[in-house]
Formats: sequence, C-alpha cells, structure tokens
Amino acid sequence: MPLALLLAVSLALIHVLAGRLRFLSRVPRSAWLSCAGGASVAYVFLHLLPELAAGQEAIAAAVPLAFVETHVWLVALFGLAVFYGLERAAVDSRRENAGGSTGRGVFWLHTASFGLYNVLIGYLLLHREESTRGSLLLFGLAMGLHFFVNDYGLQEHHKERYRRVGRWVLAAAVLAGWGLGVGVAVSDAAVAVLLAFLGGGVVLNVLKEELPEERESRFWAFALGAAAYTALLLSVQAA
Repeated sequence: MPLALLLAVSLALIHVLAGRLRFLSRVPRSAWLSCAGGASVAYVFLHLLPELAAGQEAIAAAVPLAFVETHVWLVALFGLAVFYGLERAAVDSRRENAGGSTGRGVFWLHTASFGLYNVLIGYLLLHREESTRGSLLLFGLAMGLHFFVNDYGLQEHHKERYRRVGRWVLAAAVLAGWGLGVGVAVSDAAVAVLLAFLGGGVVLNVLKEELPEERESRFWAFALGAAAYTALLLSVQAA
C-alpha cells in the first residue's frame, strides 16, 4: 500500500475510533489532547509556514498584484477567520439550546466545512511543495494529532449527531481527498494557497480548544508537545 494511502486510511480511522477513547473527554482537559495540540501548532510554525514562504514565488507568478508579498499570509488569515466563524456559530447554537448540542443547521454547516477541510488534507498527502517520504510522514503525524483535537471539539459541539453521522462523513472525506489527489494535479501556486488555508485553520482549531477557561487545559502538556515535535522536526532537517 502506498504511504500516502496508508496515512489517509490512518487519518480516517482516527475519526472513526477517537470517540471510544473516553479518557480524552475528561475535565481538566486530557494532557494527551493538549500535547497533540502543541505538536500540531509546532508543525505549522516550523514546517508548514516555511514551506508556504517557499511557495510564495509561485503565487507571485500566478497573481502579479502590488500586494503580492502578502498573498499567502492573507489566505492563512482567511483560513483562521473561516474556522473562527464556524466556532462562533457552534457556540451560539449551543447557547440557544441551553448548553446542549448544536442545532441541525449548524451541525451540517460544521460537517460540510470540516469535510472540505479533510478533503484538503487528504489531497495534500499527495501534493505539497516538499514531497519527500520524511516530509510526508511528518505531515501525516501532525495531521493525525490534529484530528484528535478536532474530533474532541466536534463531539463536544454536536454530541450524538456527530457520533452517528459526522465522524463517518469526515473519515470518508479524507479518503475522498486522497482519491482526488490521485486523479487531479493543480499548479504549485494552488498548492501554496491550499497549504496557507490549512495553516490558518490548524492554528485556530487548536487554540480554540486550549484557551477557553472551562477546558482547564494543561499548559505544560501543550508546551511539551510543541517542544517534542520541534525537536523531531529539527532532528529530521539536520539528518
């Protein structure tokens, strides 16, 4: 089985099986989730963003505008803003339902949005600026840890709807993204745009889980995850 497909299947299984890991749902927040969030953010800042900077030239050639130097970062900001808006919609919906699960419309909005997010991740398993085997493994590991964080947040918002339907849609979306990547190749500029959007989304989706006071998150675990993944990235780059 090709490595990219193996990683796609593994990522899909995280959505299918993560809900069975009951220790992740406790308060104070599981140290494992905080650690996974720290590792995901470390990957974005130390690997994904430098990769975006390298892809800026491709965007500049494709979109020759005066503010070209900021194109890739504008897309990252857009990704962060999109997922912030989705989070606010979910929080407001739960408040209207007296703190329970979200309404049906918000559930489907979240499911569709995160489904596209997962399609993007599945696609990028095959198409990135840096496509070495080591880079692919680092990307797959970071996204796997990130999926644990996302899955926890989505279960908190959508409860039974997510367990019955949402997790299966998101699992299928990763595989669909991989399948799309097999059949469709886009330009280097488009890949840079997709990576930028993903980077903004990862940062927001991790921090929205770590910062709320009621989560009682563990800073030491977040910092440990970030430090451990930083050490891994630096050791691979030095090899």
